[in-house]
Formats: sequence, structure tokens, C-alpha cells
Amino acid sequence: MSDVSDAEPEALTDEAILARFLRTKNQPTGSQTLGFRMVAVSQAEKSVEVAFDARAELLLNPMKQIQGGYLCAMLDEAMSVACMVASGMTHVAPTAEMKTTFFRPAKPGPIKGIGRVAKWGRTIAFTEGELYDPEGRLLAKATGTAVPTPFQNYKK
Repeated sequence: MSDVSDAEPEALTDEAILARFLRTKNQPTGSQTLGFRMVAVSQAEKSVEVAFDARAELLLNPMKQIQGGYLCAMLDEAMSVACMVASGMTHVAPTAEMKTTFFRPAKPGPIKGIGRVAKWGRTIAFTEGELYDPEGRLLAKATGTAVPTPFQNYKK
């Protein structure tokens, strides 16, 4: 006879994961500062589409452009969330390293982010991310490595 507590939890659908992000009441303050919002999830592609509302009063440098460190944070957020999705919402994935390339200045307002997991290994995940302006022009691109960690281990 099988014990119900030994059963594997049922896998979440993409829609269920998206709904979980959209209804969260405890969004991290860093995500709030960046204006983060989840737009789409694909577990099959190990990718996410996210949106950022880059607010001038919080994120501008003296040249009236979004400061590069905030763009890095946006890319890190998109890639990290892609890791959570790729794991079926069972792992977080702290970033071990990332490399960012900037292609054009980012202005305040909406910024589209794409995060994906290029490879999910036993101890490391390889990630990629891009940011786009409202006209669809590439603003910045990043690659990274992350350390997948089960949620229960991370909370200790």
C-alpha cells in the first residue's frame, strides 16, 4: 500500500506558475524597485518573458538613462526566474557569475525581458537573458551561471 505523503507533487502548468507570480503578495523589494512583472512562462522552453517599468525617479544615471547596474539586475532577475520555472518551481538558483553586454542606452518606461536556461545540469545551470525597448531594439544581453538549490535547502 502506498502512503499518500510519498506521492510526487503534481507538476504545475505554465498557467499555474504564471498565476502564482501574478498573485504573490510578497514580491522582493528589489523586484518592486525594478518594476518587475511576469508576462509569460514556458517550462518546455525553460524560458520566461518579463516586463519592467523602469521608473525615472529610481533608476536614472546623470545622463537621464537607466543606470547599467539596474539593467544587470533586470537581466539577473529574468534569468533567475527562468531557473525557477525550469525546475518546476522546486528550486531557486543563486547567480554564481554573469557577463553583460550593453548595446544601446535604456530610457525610462517599459522594458521587455527574456530569460532562459540554456542548460540545466546536476550542479549548475547556464542562463541567458535579453532586454528590449518598446520598439523591440536589443538594449542588453547577458549570460550567466547559477547554482540550482532546492527551496527547502535555501530556507535553512
